[in-house]
Order: sequence, then C-alpha cells, then structure tokens
Amino acid sequence: MEALVTEWLPWRTAMERALYGEQGFYRRGERPAEHFRTSVHASPRFAAAIARLLTDVDSALDHPSRLDLVDVGAGSGALLTNVLTCISSDLRARLAPTAVEIAPRPPGLPADMTWRPDIPRSFTGLAIANEWLDNIPLDVVEQTPDGVRTMLVDPASGAERPGPEPSADDRAWLDRWWPLTEAGDRAEVGRPRCAAWGAVLRRLDRGLAIAVDYAHSRGSRPPYGTLAGYRDGSTVPAVPDAPATSPRTSPWTPAPSRANARAPPRPSSPPSAPPCAPSASPVPAPRWTSPTAIPAPTSPPSATRARTPNSPIRTASAASAG
Repeated sequence: MEALVTEWLPWRTAMERALYGEQGFYRRGERPAEHFRTSVHASPRFAAAIARLLTDVDSALDHPSRLDLVDVGAGSGALLTNVLTCISSDLRARLAPTAVEIAPRPPGLPADMTWRPDIPRSFTGLAIANEWLDNIPLDVVEQTPDGVRTMLVDPASGAERPGPEPSADDRAWLDRWWPLTEAGDRAEVGRPRCAAWGAVLRRLDRGLAIAVDYAHSRGSRPPYGTLAGYRDGSTVPAVPDAPATSPRTSPWTPAPSRANARAPPRPSSPPSAPPCAPSASPVPAPRWTSPTAIPAPTSPPSATRARTPNSPIRTASAASAG
C-alpha cells in the first residue's frame, strides 16, 4: 500500500483541495444536486419558510430602505430565486439578494442578485447558511496507543495513517467539545467551522444569521466521526481525489468517518408545487432570546434570534436539521 500512495496530507488540506481547489468539486461548477439533496431541493416549503423569516426580520428592523439577504454557500442560487417569488412587492423593491458561492454564476438568475465568492464585509438583514458548515475543511484525529494523532490521508486512494500530534489549540478544542477516551476513537476538529461561522456573525451589523445543518451533542458523539462522500445520491468512501465526489461532514463536530454516515435520498425531479406552496405545519412565530455566545454551544442549538440593547436584532445561533 505504501508503494501506491501518492502523498500523505492532513484531512483539512485534502478536503480544501478536493472541494475548493482549482479543480475542486464546487469551483468547477459541478451540480451538487446530482449527488446529494438539501432542503432547498427537497421541498418548496423551505423557501417559503425563509421568506416568512425574512419578512419578520424586515419588521424587526423597521423596514429599512435596503435589506440584505445573504445566502452563504448558495449553490445554484435556487433558494434565493425561490424566496424572491414569495415576498411582497414592497420588500422585493428594497431587498438586496447576495449569493456567496465560488462556483460560476449560473445563467437565468435575477439581474439584481449579486454573485460573489466571499461574505460581504458588512450587511444588514438575514444571512442563511444551509448545509454550508458541513463543507468547511477540517482535520481528523484518532486516539492511538501513542496518544491523539492527526490523521493523514492519501488523496488518491483514501488510505490513512497516523500523523503528528494535534496543535495546542486543537487539543483545547477537543478537550472542550469532543474528548476522546479509547484507542480507535476518532474526532473532527471543529475550530475552522467555529471560525467560519464567527466570520458571518462579525459581518452582520444588524439582523439575523441562521445556520441549518446536521448536528449531534457533545454527549453523543459518533465514535468514528461523520466523514462521507456522495456520488449519484449514494454514500461512498470519502476519497478526496475521486471524481464527482464531495467529502461532507456533520457541522457542530468536525468531519470525517465512514461509520454512521447517513445516505441522502436519491435525487429526483423538482416538486411541481409552486415555491410558495402553503405548509401543513405553519412556521412558528418568532421567539426572542438573549444573545448566544460563539463558538458552538455544548449541544446543537435550535433556531433562535437574539436581541441586543442597541439594535432590533443582532445574531442567531445555528438551527439544526436532519
């Protein structure tokens, strides 16, 4: 096996290259919906729920002359496009929709939708990160007889071997959020994920930020992690250089393992119902709570909105789904 290995890389480096490198899965304009579905593809009700949330944010901010709607990890732009059909004409006239996505801009999107590769430096309104955090590259560690080691992977084959000890910062994160107890236990170091979400919150002047993703609590970590690859609607081993494969992970814990992987439904044609089809279960009314600290809480938080003394809305912690 050693003779066949091309190179050994930390998982974070391999994921970064596989997902966002020059020929990465997202940068080359691959259609993710051909391999895995998110709430955006599964039902038009998701866009309707976001539209109602956007309307609530607009009211809480006293209907500003410009309201930003920022979709982080926008994919094809389908969520923003569908939300725009679900809001009032007054709100539509004041809305500045922004898709944050490194893939090329698809044709046919509304002319006023901004398409950019990075999060705006400052915005007021609503930020949505739907299944974005599970694609933040991060390292995998394993408890070995010689202590905790950062795992190295061969991008071409997916083979692994123990590497160096984690950094002091990574060890501190693991001790707090994902402690390892027995030889063979694996964890995913979520510091990059916390930093990525913190970057969204720091750029939000006033408004609400919502992350929607899979999650598990500190007390119920899967012993072998959550790393998986998807191809044609099925889970496959996470091999970074495999064609048309996206390594994806669970958000509040870092990334990788082939065990406990959850296979998504096979892609199907979009539902025929209009984007704003009414939901049998109405979206709950807003509930205001005290500000939530970052980084991530000890268990996956539910969707919340946080007030501060000087602004109608400030930030929100993540909403878990799945």
